[in-house]
Amino acid sequence: MALTPAVRMGLSISVATGLYGISFGALAVAAGLTVGQAMALSLLMFTGGSQFAFIGVIAGGGAGSAALGAAALLGVRNAVYGMQMNRMLAPTGWRKAVAAQLTIDESAATASGQTAPDEQLRGFWTAGVGVFLLWNLFTLLGAMLGDALGDPRRWGLDGAAVAAFLGLLWPRLAQREPVALAVVCGVATALAVPLVPPGLPILLAAGVGAAWGWWVRSPDAPAQAPAQAASAASADGEGAP
Repeated sequence: MALTPAVRMGLSISVATGLYGISFGALAVAAGLTVGQAMALSLLMFTGGSQFAFIGVIAGGGAGSAALGAAALLGVRNAVYGMQMNRMLAPTGWRKAVAAQLTIDESAATASGQTAPDEQLRGFWTAGVGVFLLWNLFTLLGAMLGDALGDPRRWGLDGAAVAAFLGLLWPRLAQREPVALAVVCGVATALAVPLVPPGLPILLAAGVGAAWGWWVRSPDAPAQAPAQAASAASADGEGAP
């Protein structure tokens, strides 16, 4: 496969996110899961936020049903991504089932960051397959090493995925509307963090983004000046949220 911009982006985010799997594997074993159970979560659940929510509840002494509920709540965002990716990539046959399993934050963000259909496909599959392989590999490594790693955060792995997402987001902030939306969602998230359980702030930010998009495109929204309309159309063409 040629190293197009989408492929390079997918490979970069795969490495950054995959390394974070060491943290999950170590924390899962520390929470009382076996190596096999940790691997089952990474292979089958395969969505980092839900996996960390699951082991967080278990580590805190919560019941399995509570852990599954927390994981399912965070997994709602993947359903939203799935609808977007199905419309964007239109997979068929066995690819649809595989694409559903690989639809996560990283693959959806990498695909959405491209403008050409071919690059969207390359970005999605590169990031999806890359993260799946590396996440599971490093989950196994972290689970095997366990307490020998100490606190995984001291290695900076908790910031690697965040840095990768900032790298994806930055090139898309070329228009006023995406910048304003990013600021509003960021403020909403920051205000929600001390008030609601972990995982809910990101869902709240997604709701704010969806409401923004609905209002901007609503027939009842204030009419835009020609320059503003052209700017918005340009942003839409670049896949802006």
